[in-house]
Amino acid sequence: MVTPESFRVGVLLPLSGEAAAAGQGLKNAAMLALEDMGNQNLILQFYDTKSSPEGARIAAENAINQGVKLIVGPLMSTEVEAVSPISKRSNVPVVAFSTNEKVLQPQVYTLGLLVGEQIERIISYATMQGRGRFALLLPDNSTGIVVARETMKAVNKNGGRVVKIAFYPPETNDFSSIVKSLTNYSGVAENETGESKHGRRLDFDAVLIPETGSRLKSATAMFGYYDVFSPDVMFLGTSVWENTKLNKETTLNKAVYPTLSRNYSAYFNKKYHSLYGVYPNALSAFGYDAVALASSLSKKNTSNLDAAITSADGFSGINGTFRIFANGKNQHSIDVMQITPKGDIVIDAAQRSFVLPATDVGQMMSFSDMPIILGKSVEEFRTQVFEE
Repeated sequence: MVTPESFRVGVLLPLSGEAAAAGQGLKNAAMLALEDMGNQNLILQFYDTKSSPEGARIAAENAINQGVKLIVGPLMSTEVEAVSPISKRSNVPVVAFSTNEKVLQPQVYTLGLLVGEQIERIISYATMQGRGRFALLLPDNSTGIVVARETMKAVNKNGGRVVKIAFYPPETNDFSSIVKSLTNYSGVAENETGESKHGRRLDFDAVLIPETGSRLKSATAMFGYYDVFSPDVMFLGTSVWENTKLNKETTLNKAVYPTLSRNYSAYFNKKYHSLYGVYPNALSAFGYDAVALASSLSKKNTSNLDAAITSADGFSGINGTFRIFANGKNQHSIDVMQITPKGDIVIDAAQRSFVLPATDVGQMMSFSDMPIILGKSVEEFRTQVFEE
């Protein structure tokens, strides 16, 4: 029953078009959450963005005309860009699912897992384990540039140094030459015999590879070919590693990567499967958390939703604890996973609550601290990473 206190939420999802499968998963999770919340004053109104900016624009206009106080979604960054002017003009906050930080701003927030917080979490963990000299193996595209920028900030903040960054063509499966260049030995070994197997030692003790699937396996196999293994080097990934089964990859034994907290994933997966006959993907869980957020907001001072959305105390959902900042970015509870032959395990659990205010990741290194760049010119790297 709709009451004068009803909290109407416009949920903008790609329910048709190229992203329809992802949109339907988010909708399914949102409906599951609505049932769990048991909040009779929370009204979800779904609008199809048709997987396009124009569809998202029309959906946002319809939602606002029909009295929503909050917009959840859309999914893609181009859709968020199309919606933002309309929502800001009407003073209706947006909580999207995009992971593109460029579309975020005050009143336009996201629940998406951003690259920066993943990198900060895994670099912080690695430095606590005594790692201080980092190498990066990155695709030569926008993803690689973002990872390079965020890693340099995180390493600088945690007192380490990025010593090498190697770029490869994004579609390649041949990593032989780039890994050979990256693993070029320097310096004299400092062990009991005065030399290592190669008479040299690596100039890095951790390497980050934000890749997935066959390319990740091909890349890490080449490290093994050049006798680079754990524990001499700690292999680090991002959350995309969760999409590839890596337990039989010898080189990646004891490698680590960040994931959203799994505290409630068993419950969510089981209930989702019982309702819809399939298991959810990682994206779908954000649909649940968006509704959990909306339900919490409906019980607060709805005359100033932005203050409620950016509460320092944060919120809880299937993905654990999360909070949203005034600039549109966010912070999640992130576990550190370790790969073992018997399965991935949580080696460093996420915090259950936010005790301290978040701090900025920190300043990037200056030109004088430039790492060795492989696979592209230093000038191009400087332009893309420092001057964008």
